[in-house]
Amino acid sequence: MNLEFKRELPSARVVKEMYPLSEESVAQKKKNDEAIQDILVGRSDKFILVIGPCSADRSDAVLEYITKLREVQEKVKDKIVMIPRIYTNKPRTTGAGYKGMLHQPDPESDPNILKGIMEIRKLHIRALEETGFSSADEMLYPENHSYLSDVLSYVAVGARSVENQMHRLTSSGLDIPVGMKNPTGGMLSVMMNAINAAQSSHTFEYSGWEVVSRGNLLAHAILRGYSHKSGHSAPNYHYEDLVFLNELYEKSGLKNPAVIVDTNHSNSGKQFDQQPRIAKEIIHSMMLSEDIRKLVKGLMVESYLVDGSQKPDGGVYGQSITDPCLGWERTEKMIYEIADLL
Repeated sequence: MNLEFKRELPSARVVKEMYPLSEESVAQKKKNDEAIQDILVGRSDKFILVIGPCSADRSDAVLEYITKLREVQEKVKDKIVMIPRIYTNKPRTTGAGYKGMLHQPDPESDPNILKGIMEIRKLHIRALEETGFSSADEMLYPENHSYLSDVLSYVAVGARSVENQMHRLTSSGLDIPVGMKNPTGGMLSVMMNAINAAQSSHTFEYSGWEVVSRGNLLAHAILRGYSHKSGHSAPNYHYEDLVFLNELYEKSGLKNPAVIVDTNHSNSGKQFDQQPRIAKEIIHSMMLSEDIRKLVKGLMVESYLVDGSQKPDGGVYGQSITDPCLGWERTEKMIYEIADLL
């Protein structure tokens, strides 16, 4: 094999014993999980915001951001349930560039996955202990989910992973919501097949074990836009798109029909400042149709302390080093506007 074996990594059990959750944190996560799941199955009419940086690049800035988010959450708690994005794995289209805190706990240093495993667990625990938020992360590497399985309240499967068998099977064994994004080419049938697989029971190999999953009835859709063959972005958040998705769900027989709409990525053409406008249009569509209102459970927003993005060595504290994000002042205003419209 053309591989250099650098070091053997510790098991999830060992890492969890090194960095355990307190009883208070376990109880808080359970409370968070129940609030989120009530929305997805229709027991609550509150609105979900999966919100935060494109990628978590440094613990101090991420924790400052979600501390601010907690203050706003308390003001809108009657209408909105927030799930901070603490995305510690960053998929790269060509494989080049910053791959997230798991790979590089320090974006300006060499990759160190052993250290990265420890750092991402510590970050998620600190978020839970210091703010009460149990967060969302992207499942880029299915087997790595075990390192964070007791601290996450939401998992996203990305547009480039949604057709992968292992992502689908692993999702079927999780007991928290899993959002399946439509692929970059836009085929909603791929996303719907992924949801179907995730909601079903399977026997498969996981971490050296033969396992049987029970099926995850909280698996649902994420619309994130798509790319034409020409490479240009195209949205799929408009009224007609939501009606079409609702029809797909009705034909599918899937449980708990739900969608989280991504306001960035191809839905905004990566024009991060368009996210507030897109959010308002989605809520307007909900007002026009009871079916859409029942289907749309929330939004996914890319937001950080400072508008825009920079190179990994840019030196601007709290500004994204991957995709551009909405800065804090605009984010806070957007959240209040959403709450007023709901």
